[in-house]
Amino acid sequence: MGGTDVTDGWDWRRPGDAATPAGTPGPGTAPVTGAPGSAGGGAVSPWWSDALADPWRDPAAPAAVVVPAAVDAGTQPEPVSDPDAPGRPVLRHLVLIPLVTALLAGALGGALGYAFAVRGGVGSTTVLGADPGQAPGLAQRKPESLAGVAERVLPSVVTVRVSSLGGTSEGSGFIVSSDGHVITNDHVVAGGTGKASVIFNDGTSAPATLVGQDPESDIAVIKVDRTGLRPVEFGDSDALAVGDPVLAIGSPLSLANTVTAGIVSALDRTMQAGEPGGPVRYYAAIQTDAAVNHGNSGGPLVDGAGRVVGVNSTIKSLVSEGQEAGNIGLAFAIPINQAKRVTQDIIGTGKARRTVIGAQVGGPGAGVAGGGVRLAAVEPSGPAADAGLRAGDVILRLNGRPMSEPSDLIALVRKFAPGSVVTVEYRRGSSRQNASVTLAADAK
Repeated sequence: MGGTDVTDGWDWRRPGDAATPAGTPGPGTAPVTGAPGSAGGGAVSPWWSDALADPWRDPAAPAAVVVPAAVDAGTQPEPVSDPDAPGRPVLRHLVLIPLVTALLAGALGGALGYAFAVRGGVGSTTVLGADPGQAPGLAQRKPESLAGVAERVLPSVVTVRVSSLGGTSEGSGFIVSSDGHVITNDHVVAGGTGKASVIFNDGTSAPATLVGQDPESDIAVIKVDRTGLRPVEFGDSDALAVGDPVLAIGSPLSLANTVTAGIVSALDRTMQAGEPGGPVRYYAAIQTDAAVNHGNSGGPLVDGAGRVVGVNSTIKSLVSEGQEAGNIGLAFAIPINQAKRVTQDIIGTGKARRTVIGAQVGGPGAGVAGGGVRLAAVEPSGPAADAGLRAGDVILRLNGRPMSEPSDLIALVRKFAPGSVVTVEYRRGSSRQNASVTLAADAK
């Protein structure tokens, strides 16, 4: 049949091709190898393809593939990197990994913190308070505010410590001159051995010496060897009115630089004080409800302008005798006009003058029914006698202040300086009369 495949009646040659025996490669093709198990023989090619599954193949033709030409050994293949192979870390990886770790740790910590806060009740979303506005005037601590007054006066207030045979007594005081004079109470330094010290507002201390004291007015003056001190500013205790704001400054119960606030509760509250066996002290006090306790003695009572108007001296309490008293809102201060005058006398002469009216009154309970104090005796040529007063006259008022006890007359007289002229309203028999009395200093 001459090269024609008579199996299926098809001629697979191209026009002009010579007849080729079956299994012989045609022109321009590479040799082929037989399929595994075929009659072609030879080595099995790795390029074998599934020719038997080709639906268009000649069923009589052996399965074969075209083997590509051999690769030139001198040509190297293009290098290919394995994406799964471990690589060397670069700088951005070294920076990025710790950063991501830190962010994750922070987020975890914040989440845990919020969870604990919610469990503790502080994670509420409720907004407390109104929107902040401009601070009120008092919060701005203006010079005339209580905070401004305290800031200005505190550097002039000191703690006074005095050694005695029984230990150390402590009180307060305030600087009244730039060269170191300090006012305090007589009962703070009474019984001392002469060794005293002063502790200033800044915590520094200095030894102090006693200049002089007046037990009956409860005023004492000490001095420290230091210059450049800031003295207080004095006010006018006679110009006070009930209800005026005041501050008490001192060292109550050894708590230095303590400031308490109150008002003037009463004026000319006559006081008779003193320890058993000691001098009796009389003064017409300023009463205040500012908290005052042991250790405040000798400290300043200042007005709303920061001026000293009194010397804190004593308190009233409900405790039994022998027990330690505490504040119940009844404190008393010596008027600064009186304390200043006594201080000037002590610095100038070493002792204070005592103001007298030149008459004697009965003891406690000698008041007259209906009010007034009866004169038990009148000194010849004394202020009372010169004004026409006689023994037996009943003093009703002194400068408008009513009398009910003998201590009232004594305390009010000592409030004034020697040479002051006061108006005395008295009753003689059934008639009431007035007299002008020029007070004098005690001859002692």
